[in-house]
Amino acid sequence: MTEYKSELIKTLVSRGYLNQATDIEGLDDAAANKRITGYIGFDMTADSLHVGSLVQIMMLRRMQQAGHKPIILVGTGTTKIGDPSGKDQSRKMTTDAAIAANKAGILKAFDKLLTIGDGPTDAIVVDNDEWLSKFGYLEFLREYGPHFTINRMLTFESVKLRLDREQPLTFLEFNYMLLQAVDFLELSRRYDCTLQLGGGDQWGNIINGVELCRRIDQKPVFGFTTPLITTASGAKMGKTESGAIWLNEDRLSPYEYWQFWRNTEDADVGRFLRLFTDVPLDEIAELEKADGAALNAVKVRLANEATAMLHGDDAAREAEETARATFADGGTGGALPAFDIAASELSAGMPVLALLTGAGFAESNGEAKRLVKGGGVRVNGQIVSDPQAVITTGDLVDGAIKISAGKKRHALARAI
Repeated sequence: MTEYKSELIKTLVSRGYLNQATDIEGLDDAAANKRITGYIGFDMTADSLHVGSLVQIMMLRRMQQAGHKPIILVGTGTTKIGDPSGKDQSRKMTTDAAIAANKAGILKAFDKLLTIGDGPTDAIVVDNDEWLSKFGYLEFLREYGPHFTINRMLTFESVKLRLDREQPLTFLEFNYMLLQAVDFLELSRRYDCTLQLGGGDQWGNIINGVELCRRIDQKPVFGFTTPLITTASGAKMGKTESGAIWLNEDRLSPYEYWQFWRNTEDADVGRFLRLFTDVPLDEIAELEKADGAALNAVKVRLANEATAMLHGDDAAREAEETARATFADGGTGGALPAFDIAASELSAGMPVLALLTGAGFAESNGEAKRLVKGGGVRVNGQIVSDPQAVITTGDLVDGAIKISAGKKRHALARAI
């Protein structure tokens, strides 16, 4: 096993972040001898990132913890194009106003997971629209076009995937990899940035940037990618039956976020502790020995650590207490996700199906009806077996009704 010299590479490799690297020995040597600057780009396709992006943010956190400087590159410019990597179809075009709103939302998570400021190792936020929006088309083609060949671009997975499935790849999207390469070149020149980090699906784009910096500025820079993070059962990280696990609490409550980690599959607990928490590796090695009821306690530890990192210690404690009240004591728990219903509707009798759709447990009455028929729906802890059942003001407990779908999804309907 390779012995690395730098704290950064030791940490990234031992915690499971390494998939591919362009010159890991050279990167290790650079990180061992000086403070390096590295970046990851995030396009503004939604107003919050989800858990699928958390591994990337954690790599920036690891950089900062090891004494290096992270750059959060927000892709206002590249969002106008759309990254085809890993996509079967073209992204919908996004308006400038929507991109600006998404940018503000996405940055909320970084404020909690990184120290952003003017210090030597503080993260900085840079927007690639600063340079991409200033290029004239002919100027861009003359400056950078000669450094890319169609032959090479056709070999990249993001292109091959679309063509192999006979899905259209627009010329607009085909340009994306050029723009990302230019991002690396500009960050190298402006901030002495020598490292681009990203997911495995970005390998081709990262290689383009590394080669562009070498060809034009004769500057050695590095690329580092993570493996695709999936669960032990093969599911893509961050996707659940009830939807994406968003990082912003206005999209997903801290309790639901806590519950996501608490429900981690047994085989994933140690790996997720290494990737998504700051628990020391020797302690994780001991925690991995747990089984049975002890393993459930380790899952609670994982949920607490991950939730505290993003939402704070108080939110993690409240989520744990809510879970205990909900599952062990049969109570309601103050941190359960909640939604409002009109008291007047309750007076007249509200269909239980409306509660299920209001809670987000079903997208339609038909889906809600199937949940009821499946025997997994409870109101205030009591099984509801009739899809035609109605809920009234008599079902209120302290002004709310607890609605459950299965063992893990709970919400409070508050009468207003």
